[in-house]
Amino acid sequence: MEHEHVFRIWVYLSTSPLLGLTLILVAYLGAYRIHERGGGNPLLNPAALAIALLIGFLSLTATPYETYFEGAKFVHFLLGPATVALAIPLYRQLGKLCSLLLPIAVALPVGLVVASFSAVAIARALGASRETLLSPPSR
Repeated sequence: MEHEHVFRIWVYLSTSPLLGLTLILVAYLGAYRIHERGGGNPLLNPAALAIALLIGFLSLTATPYETYFEGAKFVHFLLGPATVALAIPLYRQLGKLCSLLLPIAVALPVGLVVASFSAVAIARALGASRETLLSPPSR
């Protein structure tokens, strides 16, 4: 009886724009619970875990990304204002940021190089063609 109820909900959601929004909320709540149970370990970052859960779920159910994104557009739209809202707390920490200018100035270029090389290494490991590996990022 319970499985039939879950199946009916899945049939409805899989054809509805609510799918993306529902998946985001469920994945983040689950990831946040994992993060809390892990004692707040930074390796259990809720955002990264939620992304992994979403990818796994979409892959297992063969749900097209386009179907998922129909409902995720709302959250995608809100990311812009949320990013801008982070400017206020960042401004409040300006003194601390200035005192850490040297470490930040070193870490940013190092992070850029590591990210670039690791992206190419991952693409190569996954079998990307030489043309793909040498192509510039799209805009």
